[in-house]
This record gives sequence, C-alpha cells and structure tokens, in this order.
Amino acid sequence: MTLRPLSPTETRALGTLMEKARTVPDSYPLSLNNLLLGCNQKTSREPVMSLTEAQAQEALDALKGLNLVRESSGSRVTRFEHNLQRGLNVPEQSAVLLGLLMLRGPQTAAELRLNSERWYRFADVSSVEGFLEELRDRSEEKGGALTVLLPRAPGAREPRWAHLLCGPVEVSFDIDPGRSGASSVAGVITPGDLRARVEQLENEVADLRQTVQQLCQELGISPSTPASESNQAETLQNNA
Repeated sequence: MTLRPLSPTETRALGTLMEKARTVPDSYPLSLNNLLLGCNQKTSREPVMSLTEAQAQEALDALKGLNLVRESSGSRVTRFEHNLQRGLNVPEQSAVLLGLLMLRGPQTAAELRLNSERWYRFADVSSVEGFLEELRDRSEEKGGALTVLLPRAPGAREPRWAHLLCGPVEVSFDIDPGRSGASSVAGVITPGDLRARVEQLENEVADLRQTVQQLCQELGISPSTPASESNQAETLQNNA
C-alpha cells in the first residue's frame, strides 16, 4: 500500500514524536501540549514552525488514520506515540534517518550521522549511506522510495539527502551565478531533469574541447595525451 504524501504539519508532528521517544523517554508518550512544544521549538528544526493546538490535533488525527500514530491508554491525559516502523515496515536505523530528515530538512550522510548521536549511534558514514540507499531503492510493492539524493549544490562538498514522505522534493539554486546565461533551477527532481543536466555538461565539455583545438591550431601545436607526453619526455632523455 502506497502512503499518501504527508503535509508539513503531519511530518512535524510525526518527527517530533520519534525524536522525543529517543531523547526524553521518561515523558513519552507525549501529551498534546508537550507535542506542541516539541513541534514549535526553535532548535533542531528546519523550518521553524508555530503550530496551534488545533493544527497539532488535526495532524495527529490524520496520522492515526494512516497507522503512523497511536493513542496511549491508561492515563487521565491522552498521550500519543509514533508507529512509523510498523506503519512503513522499516528498521530502527531507517526510522531514525527519516525522523531526522523530517525535523531538520535535507542533510548530508555525515550530518545525519552527527545529528543522530542522541537517537542511534551509527558505526560510520558508510552505514548511514547504506540505509539511505535502501530507503531510496525500495520497491513499489513495499510502497516505493522514501529518500532521494539531491543534486549537489554549487560550492557544496557533498550532496544532501531528503525524505519523500511529503512527495517529490523541490530544489532551488543557481547552477553558476558567475557565468553568462546561468539561471536559477527550481522544480521536482525527475529523471528528465537529470538527463537535461547531463546533456548540458556534455555540451560544455564539447565546447571546451573545440576551444582547445582552436588554440592548439593557432599556436601550431597538437593536443598531447599523457602517452604522447611520456614518449616526448623519453625522446628528450635519449637525446640528452
């Protein structure tokens, strides 16, 4: 069964329940009031939200209908707990990564490992990447992909990962603000978008090759390959 896209409010409520289950287990499951405080806290949240009690309750009701949240009985105050691992049929490590992505937005694998210290201790960045890739490669029979690797932003050392619980991810950044004709890219990441970017890069490489050939012709030299350079060096050594 494919899960419908969650709203930002539903995602925030679900992620907050997942966080508090691991960081403040003594006060978990959460009351509506404590959940609201967690949803609206200023730290470890991207973006920062200001939800009302009615909005939080509406999100909880919707999540219960999706089997992602349950009410806890045995208390005078109604309390709530997440059911994400069973609801999505994912292991603990994958649930941790999804929770962090829901609360903090897109992050690199290294950032996720650092931010997960209070939730779960991953052995290394490679193990984080392994679970992210499993979530990305989920079959349609299991509900489809839950994460996506975003294109690396200009100037960034590593690409970031994002969750897909709210549907396709949108990105916005300048390809190269200093180059003539550069434009802002914004939209859903699709195979067509990636193909277009690859074609653009291939065209740029072809233009660079043509420019190099023209320069070589004007200078009266021929482009050298590593092999030919090695042969030239050997010839010079023999003549010396």
